[in-house]
Amino acid sequence: MAKLARLPANDRTPQAAAEFESAPRLQTRYYAFLSYSHKDKELADWLHRELEKYRVPRALHGRLTANGVVPKRLTPIFRDEHDLAAAGDLGGQIKATLAASQFLVVLCSPTAAVSRWTNAEVEWFKHSRPEGCALAAIASGEPFASEMPGREDEECFPPALRQKYDRRGRPTGRRAEPLAADLRGPPEARRLGFLKLVAGMLGVGLDELVQRETTRRNRRLAWLAAASLGGMAVTSTLAVTAIQARDSAREQRREAEGLVAFMLGDLKDKLEPIGRLDALDGVGSRVLAYFSKQDTSELSDAALTQRSKALSLMAEVANARGDFDTSSRLYREAMAGTAEAIRRQPSDPERIFEHAQNVFYFGELRLQLGDLKTAEGAMREYQRLALQMSALQPDNMKYRMEQQYADYNLGVVLYDQRRFGEAVAQFKDALGTMEAISTADPSNKAYRQSVAESLAWLADAERAVGSFDDAIGLRQRNVAIYNELYAKTGDVRYREHLIPAISSLGNLYAERGQQGPAADQFRQAISQAAMLTAVEPGNTVWQQYGFESRIGYATVLLAAGQRDEAGVQTNAACKTIAGLLRQPAPKPDWRIGQVDCLLLQGQLALAAGAKDDGLRLAQQAIATARTVHTVDRVADASLLERAYRVTGDIARARGDLPGAQAAWTSALSQFLDGVPLMPRELAEHAMLLDRLGRAGEAQQLKQRLAAMGYKAAALG
Repeated sequence: MAKLARLPANDRTPQAAAEFESAPRLQTRYYAFLSYSHKDKELADWLHRELEKYRVPRALHGRLTANGVVPKRLTPIFRDEHDLAAAGDLGGQIKATLAASQFLVVLCSPTAAVSRWTNAEVEWFKHSRPEGCALAAIASGEPFASEMPGREDEECFPPALRQKYDRRGRPTGRRAEPLAADLRGPPEARRLGFLKLVAGMLGVGLDELVQRETTRRNRRLAWLAAASLGGMAVTSTLAVTAIQARDSAREQRREAEGLVAFMLGDLKDKLEPIGRLDALDGVGSRVLAYFSKQDTSELSDAALTQRSKALSLMAEVANARGDFDTSSRLYREAMAGTAEAIRRQPSDPERIFEHAQNVFYFGELRLQLGDLKTAEGAMREYQRLALQMSALQPDNMKYRMEQQYADYNLGVVLYDQRRFGEAVAQFKDALGTMEAISTADPSNKAYRQSVAESLAWLADAERAVGSFDDAIGLRQRNVAIYNELYAKTGDVRYREHLIPAISSLGNLYAERGQQGPAADQFRQAISQAAMLTAVEPGNTVWQQYGFESRIGYATVLLAAGQRDEAGVQTNAACKTIAGLLRQPAPKPDWRIGQVDCLLLQGQLALAAGAKDDGLRLAQQAIATARTVHTVDRVADASLLERAYRVTGDIARARGDLPGAQAAWTSALSQFLDGVPLMPRELAEHAMLLDRLGRAGEAQQLKQRLAAMGYKAAALG
């Protein structure tokens, strides 16, 4: 449903109150103040004219809404060019007019965004009316483009319009999202945007105004037809009926398509907060109900596209709510629509792009659900579409980026299936594409970040196949880019990405037996995570990064015999993971972290001579590992295998050889034969085989690991 404007707030700062009290008072109270750059005069003329001649539907007259009593007309509308008398104090009279206006309508464009006077008018109005009475009408440009790297010149919102003001009329520095009516595009789209602006001022829903205008227009057409055809009673009746039926069908279609445009244009970015999903259901369900009565093959190209976009949006809503079956069904329907659009115009790259988005989101959903086979099929189709659109327009950066995304996401699916060699090839393709794009525009931060992400995935895949030198080099480049981006921007998001990158580099050094460099990396990661969590202690992602870095550091310290410092790091890590597990919906990764924590505590207790405590902690690790269920069943089995192996080691240290043998045998039963293993998993299995007296098998694995350059101290 439409977002409603609110009544003006009365709270003002003393400074703002003094400004408005000292400004000259006008006798006229204006319904709205139209603020615009004079370069947009032509559209301002149209908007002013349409607002002042608009007649509010009779059925709405006198209704009490959140914005007060609905008037019959939206008059008068103030424009400085027409209404402001010559005066020496131009600013003072504008302030007085703003004080006498219920709404501020800002005609937004890139020229308005940099206009000092337009921004000042918004500031003055928000001092007096901070609670949502400043409305935006988009003439050209793009809202919040200043936050999009490379598109800053397209920004159409003045700075004051992009910022929230508190109840006292003071700027807060937080992002505001004003009700925005889109006047760009063809006449029908402009009319819909105009009605949305009117709905915001009246405090009613957009669909209600659309319906009233449709009814009014049909009635007018019927009267005109009846008067024109006078004595031809039968003919006129048939004609009027035909006109009404035709126009009714047109208006129904226009209304449905207009509502879809409104939904996709203004509400799509508000999906994340769960409390706002209900606002989409009424509009989305109504539009889909309308389209469900239509034969897809008979829909116009525009209607077919809108239907698919509506289906995609509702699929996203269902996914956000956890209704994955409905989400999958809706994505399939959306894909059928965009596939039909391609069939009609197979050489249109934008239609291929729209279809590719549906294919990707469907594949991503199946990946989340662990349906790796279906996810792979979707990602391969996404890759084919990306190559097709790039071939049609090789110089289009948007399509080139889709090609990189396709290689990248197919690589993720292959990695999750443990097809590491194939994943390496995909990530190399993705990195090559992204490096070429970034080279063409080296100042583009988004491109540099995509290069860093590609490097990270390729490094992990190379590590999985045992190419440690390549993996270390890739991670070093990955870390360097994030350091570079953070140094240039100070953007905390780059520091957030930097922490797991440094920690992963530490793990690589540790697996190569380079304990000193590994410890240095883990200390850096711990320091970076601490700086972030000091700013926002409740951020669980940053807490998890800090925990993982401490666990890695503690493992290196314990292997080096530095038990005291290893204990300090382990205790800090375990305190963090205990806090995370108290969250309402703990993540599987946190359970894995709890197992790591318990095993380290058990090994430290054993090293300190507290063998019974060590055994108790290791047995708790086994119980916790049994509760871990992720999409990677091999990793889950390896985790439980490690917990049993450490338990057996502690039992042996206590002199309980039968208990140790039983634990190691249980560990071996977790092993999944015939599946690809990462080097650290191979090392774990080699240690287990050694303990069970199967030295020949263990030696074969050790030779494979030595050929890779794997030298972790724990292998001994």
